[in-house]
Amino acid sequence: MKISPLDFLLGSELKVNKKFYFISGNEITLMEKIYNHILEKYKNKGNITLSKIDSIENFKSDIGLFDNKKLYFVKDCNKINKENLDVIRENDGVFIFVQENSSKTKRVKNIFLKDRDSYLVDCYELDKDSKINILNNFLNANNIKIEKDIFWFLVDKLDNRFMFLEDSLNKLLRLQSCDITINNVKKILTIDNVGKEKLFFSIFNKNANIVKMYREKILSPSDVNELYYYCKMFCQNIIDSENEDQFAKKIPVYLFRQKNFLLELFKKYNYEKKKKLLGLLKLTEINLRKENSLSLITGLRFLLKIKRISIS
Repeated sequence: MKISPLDFLLGSELKVNKKFYFISGNEITLMEKIYNHILEKYKNKGNITLSKIDSIENFKSDIGLFDNKKLYFVKDCNKINKENLDVIRENDGVFIFVQENSSKTKRVKNIFLKDRDSYLVDCYELDKDSKINILNNFLNANNIKIEKDIFWFLVDKLDNRFMFLEDSLNKLLRLQSCDITINNVKKILTIDNVGKEKLFFSIFNKNANIVKMYREKILSPSDVNELYYYCKMFCQNIIDSENEDQFAKKIPVYLFRQKNFLLELFKKYNYEKKKKLLGLLKLTEINLRKENSLSLITGLRFLLKIKRISIS
């Protein structure tokens, strides 16, 4: 069964009562939000134990202590078929699959789409109607009233990526009602996107220059998260592309000035370097979740390690 991400996040009547959850799409901040939302729902229902498994092909059931609900996060979704889903269906646990869109995910999506024990959640950048829905829900939940011109300004200017939109709304929440003016909202929504991307495009500079620019641009844990997701997008494209032509097609049109840099960067990567880059992404994401107070240091180390891997 297919369900929209906003039904999951905003639909109070929706129950998490499925065996399988397949979260896919190309908006990674929304995918992560859905994943965490599912975990939170199960935590609210009682004790849970979360395990991460590489694949369901060779899955072996384990019995949770004290009758905890067992949730399994599955890393590799490419080899899923109806037969191996039927095998794990007999297990008492719940399985959550997260996979960014690729040429292989269409086949897997069709399996979950037809499965009655499944929710398929496709995550893409938010459109105008979605932002209206989210903003109305946020205002009602927090008993905030704003002028119409401010409302439509927010709809127009809020980021299409969920995590950044949510961050802006949380900043709005910290304002007193009398302070919610167009000028103050403009200050909240001032995000130097180009500046943060520029950090990635400067990784071949001297370390001292990178550190200086980083300290100017990255001032909060929110900035670190934003930088991480920019870098992850570029790094993931390098990892997933088998050749230069394939990689070139993934470069956004608006980055035409950086195209040569990105192509030169891609040429530096072989299979071993891609493995190291993937490991760095996973480790950094874990550290950012665990060490929020140290995220500024984590972000800088992440940037410098990308450079080290690239030039090694």
